[in-house]
Amino acid sequence: MTKRAGFVALIGEPNAGKSTLTNQMVGAKVSIVTHKVQTTRARIRGVALQGDSQLVFVDTPGLFRPRRRLDRAMVAAAWGGAADADVIVLMIEAHRGVTKGVEAILDGLQEIGKGRKVALAINKIDRVKSEVLLALSKNLNDRYDFVETFMISAEKGHGCEHLKTWLAGEVPEGPWLYPEDQIADLPMRMIAAEITREKLTLRLHQELPYQMTVETESWEERKDGSARVDQIIYVMRDGHKGIVLGNKGETIKAVSKAAREELEEFMGRRIHLFLQVKVRPNWLEEKERYSEMGLDFKDGNA
Repeated sequence: MTKRAGFVALIGEPNAGKSTLTNQMVGAKVSIVTHKVQTTRARIRGVALQGDSQLVFVDTPGLFRPRRRLDRAMVAAAWGGAADADVIVLMIEAHRGVTKGVEAILDGLQEIGKGRKVALAINKIDRVKSEVLLALSKNLNDRYDFVETFMISAEKGHGCEHLKTWLAGEVPEGPWLYPEDQIADLPMRMIAAEITREKLTLRLHQELPYQMTVETESWEERKDGSARVDQIIYVMRDGHKGIVLGNKGETIKAVSKAAREELEEFMGRRIHLFLQVKVRPNWLEEKERYSEMGLDFKDGNA
């Protein structure tokens, strides 16, 4: 049998379900999923196998109107991910339909989608009636020449197998890009930092999650097979540090426990996790922080 392999870029507005679909396709949690928008900062790739095809999912940050340097770098990464892909899948939320954000993405696709296969995946189909779905599908296909349209529920898995099989036949012929047992191309240090950031995002509300970042400072393998992981949570103000620590350190303890448990489950071994909170007022303007997130600092220039 001929082997195939290629990159699939999932694009769409924040919260369209790109991370959920990546995890569904890969069959493991490689992309952090929270109810907060703009969670995915780096182009996390999930690697899925379907028959003789290897599908490398580029889970791009949600496309939105950027305001700050970090936002601009995220949007540049999203379009960059689409421009590098063999197949692009635009994800739309069924119940939200064609929003201003979707219209802006359709405009962008006129240029980026040239010479590429672009499919449409209407997600969260369980939220609307079938006639609404059909009308939405027609409306979108009238605006852009999609090669295929899929009706899916990324969360429940409906229609995902059909989409995966189609993608497997569309990626180019060629050797696999990753070892068979690899599910993500992010180093473990980065996955560990993302897991901690997800736990912080779930615990803390409002603006704070976008004003902090997590870095894995050191990773030490131990003789007994466990690992010691030291991480730093960078926040912008002293007040934020207090919020992250919580009353008598309760918040940071809960975050540390939740992150450690998930990391242990992910790696199948014991992890000793140590978190520290540091105030860095200008971390959003520091080049090193962007490199740690897999983003390009200069893309953030207005």
